[in-house]
Amino acid sequence: MSTDDTAPASASDDVKRKFKEALEKKNARHRQGEAHLNGDSAIHATQGPASVKREFRRKSG
Repeated sequence: MSTDDTAPASASDDVKRKFKEALEKKNARHRQGEAHLNGDSAIHATQGPASVKREFRRKSG
């Protein structure tokens, strides 16, 4: 009976260990990339004032 009690616990620990190793491997791979903190966006002043005031006219005819 004692072997039956330890087998599920060791299998559960083994699965937990494998998942933890896989997560650490995934996180390590994620950290290797560049942060692009010094990069500049191609889009500037999207919410600023318009250079030309828009003119709305009614459609005639």
